[in-house]
Amino acid sequence: MLAAEPHLAILGVAKSFGGPNVVDDVSLQLTRGEFVTLLGDSGCGKTTLLRIVAGFTAPDKGRVLLKSADVTNAPPAGRRMGFVFQSYALFPTKTVRQNIGFALTMAAKPRAETEKRVHDLASMFEIQALIERYPHELSGGQQQRVALARALASDPEVLLLDEPMSALDARIRVRLRAEIRNLVERLGITTLYVTHDQEEALALSDRVAILRQGRIEQIGTPADVYHRPRTKFVAQFIGASNLVKGRAAQSGIDAQGEIWPIAPEPAVWPGSDVTALYRPEHLEVSTDGQDGLAGRIASVTFLGSFVRLDIAMASGRHVIADRPSLEMLDGFAVGMPVTVRPDPRHAVILRDEFV
Repeated sequence: MLAAEPHLAILGVAKSFGGPNVVDDVSLQLTRGEFVTLLGDSGCGKTTLLRIVAGFTAPDKGRVLLKSADVTNAPPAGRRMGFVFQSYALFPTKTVRQNIGFALTMAAKPRAETEKRVHDLASMFEIQALIERYPHELSGGQQQRVALARALASDPEVLLLDEPMSALDARIRVRLRAEIRNLVERLGITTLYVTHDQEEALALSDRVAILRQGRIEQIGTPADVYHRPRTKFVAQFIGASNLVKGRAAQSGIDAQGEIWPIAPEPAVWPGSDVTALYRPEHLEVSTDGQDGLAGRIASVTFLGSFVRLDIAMASGRHVIADRPSLEMLDGFAVGMPVTVRPDPRHAVILRDEFV
Protein backbone atom coordinates (compact mmCIF):
# COMPACT_ATOMS: atom_id res chain seq x y z
CA MET A 1 0.00 0.00 0.00
CA LEU A 2 1.45 3.37 -1.07
CA ALA A 3 1.82 6.14 1.49
CA ALA A 4 -0.48 9.10 1.06
CA GLU A 5 0.94 12.00 -0.94
CA PRO A 6 2.09 14.75 1.47
CA HIS A 7 -0.21 17.74 1.43
CA LEU A 8 2.40 19.93 3.16
CA ALA A 9 6.10 19.04 3.16
CA ILE A 10 8.93 20.76 5.04
CA LEU A 11 12.24 19.51 3.65
CA GLY A 12 15.60 20.16 5.33
CA VAL A 13 14.66 23.64 6.54
CA ALA A 14 17.21 25.64 8.53
CA LYS A 15 17.28 29.22 9.83
CA SER A 16 19.82 31.28 11.73
CA PHE A 17 19.64 34.89 12.89
CA GLY A 18 23.39 35.36 13.04
CA GLY A 19 24.15 32.71 15.66
CA PRO A 20 23.39 29.00 16.05
CA ASN A 21 20.55 27.66 13.95
CA VAL A 22 17.14 28.42 15.46
CA VAL A 23 15.67 25.83 13.09
CA ASP A 24 18.18 23.09 12.31
CA ASP A 25 17.58 20.87 9.27
CA VAL A 26 13.93 20.09 10.02
CA SER A 27 11.91 17.80 7.77
CA LEU A 28 8.23 17.12 8.35
CA GLN A 29 5.36 15.93 6.15
CA LEU A 30 1.61 16.29 6.75
CA THR A 31 -1.06 14.37 4.89
CA ARG A 32 -4.29 16.09 3.86
CA GLY A 33 -6.53 16.78 6.85
CA GLU A 34 -3.86 15.88 9.40
CA PHE A 35 -3.46 17.88 12.63
CA VAL A 36 0.20 18.11 13.68
CA THR A 37 1.45 20.08 16.67
CA LEU A 38 4.92 21.56 17.12
CA LEU A 39 5.57 21.28 20.86
CA GLY A 40 8.51 22.67 22.77
CA ASP A 41 9.86 25.19 25.23
CA SER A 42 10.29 28.86 24.43
CA GLY A 43 13.21 29.36 22.04
CA CYS A 44 13.15 25.84 20.55
CA GLY A 45 12.33 27.17 17.05
CA LYS A 46 8.69 26.17 16.71
CA THR A 47 7.30 29.65 15.92
CA THR A 48 10.18 30.39 13.53
CA LEU A 49 9.40 27.15 11.69
CA LEU A 50 5.71 28.05 11.49
CA ARG A 51 6.57 31.51 10.09
CA ILE A 52 8.81 29.89 7.47
CA VAL A 53 5.90 27.70 6.37
CA ALA A 54 3.62 30.75 6.25
CA GLY A 55 6.12 32.79 4.24
CA PHE A 56 6.75 35.50 6.85
CA THR A 57 10.35 34.34 7.37
CA ALA A 58 12.71 33.10 4.64
CA PRO A 59 14.71 29.94 5.39
CA ASP A 60 18.48 29.86 4.95
CA LYS A 61 18.12 26.48 3.30
CA GLY A 62 15.48 23.85 2.64
CA ARG A 63 12.12 23.91 0.89
CA VAL A 64 8.42 24.14 1.66
CA LEU A 65 6.07 22.24 -0.64
CA LEU A 66 2.29 22.52 -0.85
CA LYS A 67 0.67 19.74 -2.89
CA SER A 68 4.13 19.04 -4.38
CA ALA A 69 4.49 22.67 -5.58
CA ASP A 70 7.51 24.56 -4.24
CA VAL A 71 6.24 27.63 -2.33
CA THR A 72 9.49 28.39 -0.51
CA ASN A 73 9.86 31.78 -2.18
CA ALA A 74 6.17 32.55 -2.63
CA PRO A 75 4.73 35.52 -0.66
CA PRO A 76 2.32 34.70 2.19
CA ALA A 77 -0.69 35.80 0.14
CA GLY A 78 0.25 33.34 -2.61
CA ARG A 79 0.40 30.22 -0.41
CA ARG A 80 -3.28 29.63 0.40
CA MET A 81 -2.50 29.31 4.09
CA GLY A 82 -4.55 30.78 6.92
CA PHE A 83 -2.54 32.08 9.88
CA VAL A 84 -3.81 32.70 13.42
CA PHE A 85 -1.37 34.77 15.48
CA GLN A 86 -0.78 34.42 19.22
CA SER A 87 -2.12 37.95 19.71
CA TYR A 88 -4.93 37.31 17.14
CA ALA A 89 -3.78 40.53 15.34
CA LEU A 90 -7.32 41.70 14.61
CA PHE A 91 -7.64 45.11 12.99
CA PRO A 92 -8.73 47.37 15.88
CA THR A 93 -10.57 49.88 13.65
CA LYS A 94 -12.53 47.23 11.75
CA THR A 95 -15.66 45.43 12.87
CA VAL A 96 -15.92 41.67 13.19
CA ARG A 97 -17.60 41.62 9.76
CA GLN A 98 -14.75 43.61 8.21
CA ASN A 99 -12.05 41.55 9.94
CA ILE A 100 -13.47 38.25 8.72
CA GLY A 101 -13.96 39.51 5.17
CA PHE A 102 -10.65 41.38 4.91
CA ALA A 103 -8.80 38.85 2.70
CA LEU A 104 -11.79 38.56 0.37
CA THR A 105 -12.08 42.33 0.10
CA MET A 106 -8.37 42.65 -0.72
CA ALA A 107 -8.79 39.95 -3.37
CA ALA A 108 -11.62 42.02 -4.90
CA LYS A 109 -14.15 39.24 -4.53
CA PRO A 110 -17.74 40.19 -5.43
CA ARG A 111 -19.53 41.83 -2.51
CA ALA A 112 -22.32 39.24 -2.45
CA GLU A 113 -19.78 36.40 -2.30
CA THR A 114 -17.89 38.11 0.52
CA GLU A 115 -21.05 38.76 2.53
CA LYS A 116 -22.19 35.14 2.17
CA ARG A 117 -18.79 33.81 3.25
CA VAL A 118 -18.70 36.13 6.27
CA HIS A 119 -22.25 35.13 7.23
CA ASP A 120 -21.46 31.41 6.91
CA LEU A 121 -18.31 31.71 9.05
CA ALA A 122 -20.04 33.84 11.67
CA SER A 123 -22.72 31.16 11.91
CA MET A 124 -20.13 28.39 12.13
CA PHE A 125 -18.37 30.11 15.04
CA GLU A 126 -21.63 31.31 16.63
CA ILE A 127 -20.61 34.98 16.57
CA GLN A 128 -23.49 36.35 14.47
CA ALA A 129 -24.54 38.67 17.30
CA LEU A 130 -21.03 40.18 17.41
CA ILE A 131 -20.77 40.97 13.71
CA GLU A 132 -20.83 44.77 14.10
CA ARG A 133 -18.63 44.94 17.20
CA TYR A 134 -14.99 46.01 17.31
CA PRO A 135 -12.18 43.87 18.76
CA HIS A 136 -11.96 45.87 22.01
CA GLU A 137 -15.60 44.99 22.65
CA LEU A 138 -14.89 41.23 22.56
CA SER A 139 -13.65 38.77 25.16
CA GLY A 140 -10.47 36.77 24.54
CA GLY A 141 -12.44 33.70 23.48
CA GLN A 142 -14.59 35.77 21.09
CA GLN A 143 -11.48 37.36 19.57
CA GLN A 144 -10.03 33.90 19.01
CA ARG A 145 -13.15 32.83 17.13
CA VAL A 146 -12.99 35.92 14.93
CA ALA A 147 -9.30 35.25 14.21
CA LEU A 148 -10.09 31.66 13.21
CA ALA A 149 -12.97 32.79 11.01
CA ARG A 150 -10.73 35.35 9.33
CA ALA A 151 -8.03 32.71 8.71
CA LEU A 152 -10.60 30.42 7.07
CA ALA A 153 -12.35 33.10 5.01
CA SER A 154 -10.22 32.59 1.91
CA ASP A 155 -10.68 28.78 2.04
CA PRO A 156 -7.00 27.99 2.72
CA GLU A 157 -5.31 24.68 1.99
CA VAL A 158 -3.48 24.77 5.34
CA LEU A 159 -4.32 26.32 8.70
CA LEU A 160 -1.38 27.58 10.80
CA LEU A 161 -1.92 28.48 14.46
CA ASP A 162 0.72 30.07 16.70
CA GLU A 163 -0.20 29.48 20.37
CA PRO A 164 -3.71 30.86 19.85
CA MET A 165 -4.88 30.02 23.37
CA SER A 166 -1.93 31.18 25.47
CA ALA A 167 -3.73 34.33 26.66
CA LEU A 168 -6.93 32.54 27.73
CA ASP A 169 -7.73 31.13 31.15
CA ALA A 170 -7.67 27.36 31.68
CA ARG A 171 -11.43 26.80 31.62
CA ILE A 172 -11.87 28.61 28.28
CA ARG A 173 -8.82 26.87 26.79
CA VAL A 174 -10.28 23.43 27.48
CA ARG A 175 -13.57 24.35 25.80
CA LEU A 176 -12.01 26.07 22.80
CA ARG A 177 -9.48 23.37 22.07
CA ALA A 178 -12.38 20.92 21.69
CA GLU A 179 -14.07 23.40 19.34
CA ILE A 180 -10.89 23.77 17.25
CA ARG A 181 -10.46 20.02 16.98
CA ASN A 182 -14.09 19.50 15.95
CA LEU A 183 -13.86 22.32 13.42
CA VAL A 184 -10.69 20.93 11.81
CA GLU A 185 -12.19 17.44 11.58
CA ARG A 186 -15.41 18.80 10.07
CA LEU A 187 -13.58 20.87 7.45
CA GLY A 188 -10.86 18.30 6.81
CA ILE A 189 -8.24 21.04 6.75
CA THR A 190 -4.53 20.31 7.18
CA THR A 191 -3.38 22.02 10.37
CA LEU A 192 0.03 22.89 11.84
CA TYR A 193 -0.29 24.10 15.43
CA VAL A 194 2.33 25.59 17.77
CA THR A 195 2.15 25.36 21.55
CA HIS A 196 4.30 24.95 24.65
CA ASP A 197 1.37 23.31 26.50
CA GLN A 198 1.81 19.53 26.47
CA GLU A 199 -1.76 18.80 27.57
CA GLU A 200 -3.05 20.92 24.70
CA ALA A 201 -0.81 19.12 22.23
CA LEU A 202 -1.87 15.65 23.41
CA ALA A 203 -5.58 16.57 23.35
CA LEU A 204 -5.61 18.15 19.88
CA SER A 205 -3.17 16.31 17.68
CA ASP A 206 -3.01 13.40 15.30
CA ARG A 207 0.76 13.61 15.70
CA VAL A 208 3.04 15.65 17.96
CA ALA A 209 6.52 16.84 16.91
CA ILE A 210 8.65 17.65 19.95
CA LEU A 211 11.27 20.27 19.19
CA ARG A 212 14.53 20.75 21.07
CA GLN A 213 17.16 23.30 20.08
CA GLY A 214 15.73 23.67 16.60
CA ARG A 215 15.45 19.97 15.84
CA ILE A 216 12.68 17.40 16.03
CA GLU A 217 13.55 15.12 18.94
CA GLN A 218 10.61 12.78 18.32
CA ILE A 219 7.41 12.75 16.31
CA GLY A 220 4.51 10.38 16.81
CA THR A 221 0.94 10.02 17.97
CA PRO A 222 0.11 11.44 21.41
CA ALA A 223 0.10 7.88 22.78
CA ASP A 224 3.51 7.16 21.21
CA VAL A 225 5.31 10.17 22.65
CA TYR A 226 3.75 9.62 26.09
CA HIS A 227 4.03 5.84 26.44
CA ARG A 228 7.05 5.23 24.19
CA PRO A 229 9.39 8.23 24.42
CA ARG A 230 12.71 7.56 22.73
CA THR A 231 14.96 9.88 24.72
CA LYS A 232 15.32 11.18 28.26
CA PHE A 233 14.38 14.66 27.08
CA VAL A 234 11.03 13.52 25.69
CA ALA A 235 10.32 11.34 28.73
CA GLN A 236 10.82 14.30 31.06
CA PHE A 237 9.15 16.87 28.79
CA ILE A 238 5.89 14.94 28.31
CA GLY A 239 4.08 14.15 31.55
CA ALA A 240 5.50 13.27 34.94
CA SER A 241 8.28 10.72 35.00
CA ASN A 242 10.56 8.57 37.15
CA LEU A 243 13.94 7.94 35.54
CA VAL A 244 15.94 5.08 37.04
CA LYS A 245 19.58 4.68 36.03
CA GLY A 246 21.60 1.60 36.83
CA ARG A 247 23.17 -1.56 35.43
CA ALA A 248 21.21 -4.15 33.52
CA ALA A 249 20.82 -7.43 35.38
CA GLN A 250 18.98 -10.65 34.60
CA SER A 251 15.93 -9.59 36.59
CA GLY A 252 15.88 -5.86 35.76
CA ILE A 253 17.96 -2.77 36.48
CA ASP A 254 20.23 -2.76 39.51
CA ALA A 255 20.07 0.82 40.80
CA GLN A 256 21.99 1.25 44.05
CA GLY A 257 21.00 -2.20 45.20
CA GLU A 258 17.33 -1.86 44.21
CA ILE A 259 16.19 -4.13 41.37
CA TRP A 260 13.72 -2.30 39.12
CA PRO A 261 11.99 -4.82 36.87
CA ILE A 262 11.84 -4.38 33.10
CA ALA A 263 10.32 -6.53 30.37
CA PRO A 264 12.83 -8.61 28.36
CA GLU A 265 14.70 -6.21 26.08
CA PRO A 266 17.03 -7.68 23.40
CA ALA A 267 19.01 -4.43 23.08
CA VAL A 268 19.89 -4.40 26.79
CA TRP A 269 23.04 -6.34 27.62
CA PRO A 270 23.65 -7.56 31.20
CA GLY A 271 26.13 -5.23 32.90
CA SER A 272 25.43 -2.30 30.55
CA ASP A 273 24.39 1.14 31.82
CA VAL A 274 20.65 1.61 31.39
CA THR A 275 18.10 4.34 32.06
CA ALA A 276 14.44 3.37 32.24
CA LEU A 277 11.26 5.41 32.49
CA TYR A 278 8.44 4.50 34.88
CA ARG A 279 5.34 6.71 34.67
CA PRO A 280 3.76 7.53 38.06
CA GLU A 281 0.57 5.61 37.22
CA HIS A 282 2.64 2.45 36.62
CA LEU A 283 3.90 2.20 40.21
CA GLU A 284 1.73 0.19 42.56
CA VAL A 285 2.03 1.31 46.18
CA SER A 286 0.87 -0.71 49.19
CA THR A 287 1.38 -1.14 52.92
CA ASP A 288 1.16 -4.94 52.87
CA GLY A 289 4.88 -5.45 53.44
CA GLN A 290 5.10 -8.08 50.70
CA ASP A 291 7.77 -8.31 48.00
CA GLY A 292 8.72 -5.04 46.34
CA LEU A 293 10.92 -1.99 46.86
CA ALA A 294 10.90 -0.41 50.30
CA GLY A 295 10.11 3.26 50.73
CA ARG A 296 8.47 5.84 52.94
CA ILE A 297 5.85 8.49 52.06
CA ALA A 298 7.51 11.92 51.91
CA SER A 299 4.45 13.89 50.79
CA VAL A 300 0.86 13.41 49.64
CA THR A 301 -0.66 15.84 47.10
CA PHE A 302 -4.37 15.76 46.28
CA LEU A 303 -4.90 16.59 42.56
CA GLY A 304 -8.60 15.93 42.12
CA SER A 305 -9.04 12.64 40.29
CA PHE A 306 -5.74 11.28 41.60
CA VAL A 307 -3.35 11.57 44.52
CA ARG A 308 0.38 12.04 43.89
CA LEU A 309 2.68 10.33 46.38
CA ASP A 310 6.31 11.41 46.75
CA ILE A 311 8.12 8.33 48.04
CA ALA A 312 11.62 8.32 49.53
CA MET A 313 13.13 4.95 48.64
CA ALA A 314 15.54 3.05 50.86
CA SER A 315 18.32 3.88 48.37
CA GLY A 316 17.74 7.62 48.91
CA ARG A 317 16.11 8.27 45.53
CA HIS A 318 12.65 9.86 45.36
CA VAL A 319 9.93 8.61 43.03
CA ILE A 320 6.35 9.74 42.42
CA ALA A 321 3.33 7.48 42.16
CA ASP A 322 -0.21 8.44 41.13
CA ARG A 323 -3.20 6.58 42.52
CA PRO A 324 -6.95 7.23 42.07
CA SER A 325 -8.03 9.65 44.78
CA LEU A 326 -11.14 7.70 45.78
CA GLU A 327 -8.88 4.83 46.81
CA MET A 328 -6.79 7.15 48.95
CA LEU A 329 -9.24 9.15 51.04
CA ASP A 330 -8.29 7.24 54.18
CA GLY A 331 -5.05 5.85 52.80
CA PHE A 332 -1.44 6.95 52.86
CA ALA A 333 0.03 9.50 55.26
CA VAL A 334 3.40 11.24 55.44
CA GLY A 335 6.01 9.05 57.11
CA MET A 336 4.18 5.77 56.43
CA PRO A 337 6.40 2.86 55.24
CA VAL A 338 5.26 1.44 51.90
CA THR A 339 6.15 -1.11 49.26
CA VAL A 340 6.56 0.01 45.63
CA ARG A 341 6.00 -2.45 42.80
CA PRO A 342 6.89 -1.09 39.32
CA ASP A 343 5.01 -2.61 36.38
CA PRO A 344 7.74 -4.00 34.08
CA ARG A 345 5.36 -4.13 31.11
CA HIS A 346 5.34 -0.34 30.93
CA ALA A 347 8.99 0.38 31.69
CA VAL A 348 10.65 2.13 28.74
CA ILE A 349 14.38 1.96 28.01
CA LEU A 350 15.66 5.40 26.99
CA ARG A 351 18.65 6.82 25.14
CA ASP A 352 20.32 10.22 25.29
CA GLU A 353 20.81 11.01 21.60
CA PHE A 354 18.59 12.85 19.17
CA VAL A 355 16.56 10.47 17.01
